[in-house]
Amino acid sequence: MTQQDHFNYNLKEKKDSSNFFVNYTNQEPYDIIINNNIVKNIFLNAPNKSGKSHLINIWIKNNNAILYEKNLNEILDNKKNIAIDNIFYNINEENIFHIINHCKNENLKVFVTSNLRIDEHNFKIIDLKSRLKAFYYVSILNPDDEMVKIILTKLLYEKQFIIKNPEIFEFLVKRIERSYQSIYNLVDKLDKFSLQKKRQLTIPLIKEIL
Repeated sequence: MTQQDHFNYNLKEKKDSSNFFVNYTNQEPYDIIINNNIVKNIFLNAPNKSGKSHLINIWIKNNNAILYEKNLNEILDNKKNIAIDNIFYNINEENIFHIINHCKNENLKVFVTSNLRIDEHNFKIIDLKSRLKAFYYVSILNPDDEMVKIILTKLLYEKQFIIKNPEIFEFLVKRIERSYQSIYNLVDKLDKFSLQKKRQLTIPLIKEIL
């Protein structure tokens, strides 16, 4: 498999923003993060594989910020804006609480992301929950049909799939669960299965996988 020549969807690519594709499912968080003077502290709730890393990298660059990576002392010793990716994963609530208070005292910005909503985390420090609830809360929604086509197009292109029949692409689109992780998982399965079978991607082959 060396090329892809099956369709030509107009990908709404933001070339100046880490190749982040935008439609109504992620327009609000994109606009808030790009226009970084609109709000001070942001809590981005977004599914896995939905582009959180792209957006946090954009925000870090635009705000001359430091990414929290268990580097509490470095953060407290500097007067820089702070980004915290996947805040509830292996969270040290005390550290996060100190960081938010530090930023409040120094008039700094904080941007956090999570695939969980605030109310889905069982807080040990209730004041931390109150601090986060004061943030501007914004979400990336699960992909709609347009975003499924955009992401699927991108991933198939990266895997160098040949799909000569547009019906095959539409067959895939109709059967993919509307979640970012499902799209990635399906393309990985297609890639592994087609390599094992040494066959082009066809509807019968897709049916075997699905």
